[in-house]
Amino acid sequence: MFGIFSKKTFLRDLIPDGHADIHCHVLPGIDDGAATEQDALFLIESMKKLGFTDCIATPHIMGSTWENTPERISSTYQKLTTEKQIPLNLRFAAEYMIDPNFIKLYQSEKPLLTLKDNYVLVEISYLNPPVQLFDIIFELHVAGYQPVLAHPERYIYYHKKFDQYQKIKNAGCFMQLNLLSTVGYYGPVVAEAAAKLLKTGLIDFVGSDVHHEKHILAFDQKTLIKDVKPLQEAIAHNQFFKS
Repeated sequence: MFGIFSKKTFLRDLIPDGHADIHCHVLPGIDDGAATEQDALFLIESMKKLGFTDCIATPHIMGSTWENTPERISSTYQKLTTEKQIPLNLRFAAEYMIDPNFIKLYQSEKPLLTLKDNYVLVEISYLNPPVQLFDIIFELHVAGYQPVLAHPERYIYYHKKFDQYQKIKNAGCFMQLNLLSTVGYYGPVVAEAAAKLLKTGLIDFVGSDVHHEKHILAFDQKTLIKDVKPLQEAIAHNQFFKS
């Protein structure tokens, strides 16, 4: 572990001016992110101070837990942006849990909420991977979508089966690293997996996955990753999502 990690630099210093975030939970009262409009504004203003100029809010859509709809997400967004002055370019999409409900959604005629063009942010259970994961990735492509897997480093069951990450990538799924994983916010095991995913070139994009003030404060911590160049490259790739 000591060969992989070394206190290098503060995470906030790796965020370039004009950064575009593709994963956060700043829309108020809609999932486990910002609870109120005041909370939402605090998170958004804090992200602006860190160098973010573009932000895609991605509320959870998760059967039986966060049963959000495009209509609810859109109305929440419209209410926030109409009533409050937003200091950055805020858009919305969704973070879809791959579950039986999600299968029904992408098989329906209604389009999914995407980050940009056909890019759709998806997550999987922290307990076990979906049995039909590779079939679902294939079907998403057939349906015209490009899946982006959120925080792969946090799926601990893959840590000892690291080849599964490459198989997921080979199946046509991009990968989005959580920035806070690099400072050990989710623990050293996740940080180590993040370092390995970056080193092996499996990470395409990054996300803040900001939910609350503690996440904002964690940007003041130092990264644990010795070689930050792959991380900087992944951060730069987020420019693709600027509007």
